[in-house]
Amino acid sequence: QVQLVESGGGLVQPGGSLRLSCAASGRIFSIYGMGWYRQAPGKQRELVATITSGGNTNYADPVKGRFTISRDNAKNTVYLQMNSLKPEDTAVYYCNADIRTIRTRGDYWGQGTQVTVSS
Repeated sequence: QVQLVESGGGLVQPGGSLRLSCAASGRIFSIYGMGWYRQAPGKQRELVATITSGGNTNYADPVKGRFTISRDNAKNTVYLQMNSLKPEDTAVYYCNADIRTIRTRGDYWGQGTQVTVSS
């Protein structure tokens, strides 16, 4: 069974920084794309950033230049460095990964971590 566990959320003032981590564990054969999504109250879940197994990245326009996604393939972990945070970044952040196990390939989600940007 595969699990994604996020950490690093919290309360931060506008202009501050946070670093989210998401570690995949279980009977993993290979991890393809990984990414971060977020969902604010009353809104749909939206893409934040993605990264391929080769390190190619993609960002949503609202976070370009402020957020950086990276991954450590040896640790099956994806990170999201968030700088210059704004109140509108407040949301539950979810990590996502396309994972192949011995038997299947599928889309997995973490449980979410709350990020609150407020003074």
